[in-house]
Amino acid sequence: MDNENNLIKARRQKAGILAESGVNLFSNTFTSPQPIKDILPRGETLAPESHEQDGGTYRVAGRIMSMRKFGKAAFFHIQDESGRIQIYARRDLLGDETFALFKKWDVGDIVGIEGKLFKTKTGELSIEAATLQMITKSLRPLPEKFHGLTDVETRYRQRYVDLVVNPEVRETFRKRVEIIRLIREFFTNRGFLEVETPMMQPVPGGATAKPFKTHHNALDMDLFLRIAPELYLKRLLVGGFERVFEINRNFRNEGLSTRHNPEFTMLEFYQAYATYHDLMDLTEELISWLAYEVTGSMEITYQEVAVDLSPPWQRYTMDEALVHVAGIDPEILKDEGRVKALAEDRGIVLQPGAGIGKAKTELFELEVEEKLINPTFITSYPTEVSPLARRNEDDPSVTDRFELFVTGREIANAFSELNDPVDQYERFARQIKDRGDDEEIHPELDHDYIRALEYGMPAAAGEGIGIDRLVMLLTDSPSIRDVILFPHLKPETGGGGKKKKKK
Repeated sequence: MDNENNLIKARRQKAGILAESGVNLFSNTFTSPQPIKDILPRGETLAPESHEQDGGTYRVAGRIMSMRKFGKAAFFHIQDESGRIQIYARRDLLGDETFALFKKWDVGDIVGIEGKLFKTKTGELSIEAATLQMITKSLRPLPEKFHGLTDVETRYRQRYVDLVVNPEVRETFRKRVEIIRLIREFFTNRGFLEVETPMMQPVPGGATAKPFKTHHNALDMDLFLRIAPELYLKRLLVGGFERVFEINRNFRNEGLSTRHNPEFTMLEFYQAYATYHDLMDLTEELISWLAYEVTGSMEITYQEVAVDLSPPWQRYTMDEALVHVAGIDPEILKDEGRVKALAEDRGIVLQPGAGIGKAKTELFELEVEEKLINPTFITSYPTEVSPLARRNEDDPSVTDRFELFVTGREIANAFSELNDPVDQYERFARQIKDRGDDEEIHPELDHDYIRALEYGMPAAAGEGIGIDRLVMLLTDSPSIRDVILFPHLKPETGGGGKKKKKK
């Protein structure tokens, strides 16, 4: 820390000298530079130690990433969003005064250069600087050249530095942008309408999670950051839109882990006159296509584990998965008492009133989930744990629902929608009754949503896909924090910030 403080002090001293010499440390006059990636191909045919004969003057800007200074010359690399190139600075070409000021520049400074293109004797394409301009003086040093920014928490906390020094991080977020663009293209091409629904809701719904709460002063009412957009998207089905999707931010006031962030991105889409079987087919098509577009193959590697995303994917009912993956005797699954006893024997604590459906779900999460490496659809979720899904017409104890698992993680959740307002009212009421003092479930019944259903919602199916987890899969990222630009972290206890004392 002392060494870092000394480096910062030295930089501030250099900045002072430059400012006293008339250098604008934060100028905004160097405009319209050329992207470095557009310049690099122009030097491919140049021979070592030769200049471009017919080329003009190139104008580039970027951050200094390395610097080698000699008595009368210097080589340094600058990096812009598109690439990196070497700059050659000579005292005899720039003049004594300019070159003397240039030698006060540091790695991390953002600068502008104009000059001719040439190749050094080692064959490296470079620009010979005719003019140099300081654009932004960096007052803090970048991480050490050979060690880089490797501390994980520092990388997340100082993402702006992480992006500068780690090109693979920049590539991950470029891929994230591309994945989202492709998702929009996929659904738009299939007749889906992209919509926006409220982020602040009077009644949080669409999932079982603890919401963030705020207060609107003008309306004098409490509002909740949405935990899911589901109930508003289904209101649009009532209104006559038959295919809708939203790429949205959701907020859940819960813990943090490698798979969970309080603020995360979801894709939700709904299709009238479709079933969850239709959405399984659509999901196979979407994700396998995304994998091919982003990685060039449907066979990928995630954390050194091979994953084959080529359709068709495995499909199990929950009971089948408990039998074939967890090895549970199918006769046990027919008896509520034996299922609960098995769950308790495996260390699962069931809440009072929990039924066989809850016990099976807990067993599935414990014994099956992490074993589902290649994409696998799990169907026939118990009605007890699926308050918004349509009951199966042949077996009302389960719903027409699926979840998709890849590499042991849930990627998608979907079902044929419940559109019976009486059944929906009863399930909401049961949820609230079962909640007791647990505020993580909806604090009140959404009467307006019931009213919407009473006007009539067409038979439909809907799905939510976690975009962050999908990006993790397609970029081989081990943590959700690796694919969120600014993940939530505990406050710094020193240096960059201090925890506030409670009054």
